[in-house]
Amino acid sequence: MSDETEKKTEEKEKVAEEETPKDKEPEKKEKEEKKKEESKPKPPPPPRVHKVDFEKDTVYLYQFSRTPTLPSLSPYCLKVETWLRLNEVKYENVDHKLKFKSSKGQLPFVEFNGEEIADSAKIIATLGTHFGIDSDAALSKENRNISHALISMIENHLCWIIVHWRSNNPDSMIKGYKVSLQHALGSRIPNAVLNCFFKLTYARKGAKKVKAQGLGVHSAEEILEFGKQDLQVLESTLGKKSFFFGTNPSNLDVVVFAHLSQIVYLDKCVDYGLRDWMLENCTGLVEHIGRMKERCFPDWDRMTETLKMNTHLPEPEPEPEPEPKKDEKEKEAAEKDEKAEKDDSKEKEAVKAEEKK
Repeated sequence: MSDETEKKTEEKEKVAEEETPKDKEPEKKEKEEKKKEESKPKPPPPPRVHKVDFEKDTVYLYQFSRTPTLPSLSPYCLKVETWLRLNEVKYENVDHKLKFKSSKGQLPFVEFNGEEIADSAKIIATLGTHFGIDSDAALSKENRNISHALISMIENHLCWIIVHWRSNNPDSMIKGYKVSLQHALGSRIPNAVLNCFFKLTYARKGAKKVKAQGLGVHSAEEILEFGKQDLQVLESTLGKKSFFFGTNPSNLDVVVFAHLSQIVYLDKCVDYGLRDWMLENCTGLVEHIGRMKERCFPDWDRMTETLKMNTHLPEPEPEPEPEPKKDEKEKEAAEKDEKAEKDDSKEKEAVKAEEKK
């Protein structure tokens, strides 16, 4: 009985399909396409931007605050800002007091034409494509390979040697870079309290990251030797040249400057073996950092003295003071006249008193 019922149902559906008017067929197709579209996975929404009133083709850079010795304690933030300045890309630092991070939980990140771009390498690649900038355009294939290998060495090895020292010497880090966490965070909490909290959290997190990377299993002396070897490779590659691949800076020069500045510009009030060794044995690299600094950061001194984020931009003109209203002017004039009359009367009384004497 059930088989007969199923056959009848199938026959009815077949007849209904045959009787469906041709003018309803497009509607049926449209519904099927709509169902297919709805079944497709939707792409994630673009990250929300903080700078809503952005200017087209202006890069808004979110990074760490300035310090009295360095524009940024993050080599990756300094890398992006150096690249922007080197290639004369219009940008503006957003002084966010470390309130914001990218959707990936990182600094730096930029907002560009209403979209977020995170990770220093991706930022440079994306902006380079948009503006038609390739700092390695003149490099041969061999030199591009050398550049890639050295950048990998710096960002995946030398960088962690610096992090190891910082996380094991947080007091020296704060002192050597003259960090004011009160200024960096825009906080009213005393620096002593913030420093204590920073030392506990940064040292613990930094040590965990270095250990996870693999470098943390070695002694401080062994890690220092690793750092010397990396610097020696860079010194030998640079040789007597102004920049690594000739007379113009490439991406490698930007990366070297951003990371080695973290070593060179640590104040000598604290002991740091890798800095002292570099200053003595890598004079070519030290001079290279000086050239990059002069070329990309002519406002370095002003920036590190004032700790302002946008010393590369013209200062806004001060707003003119509002003119006093007419009534206020008259009141001021009346007060002056009254004061003058009192002074005159006092002088006359003094003269009379002298005459009586």
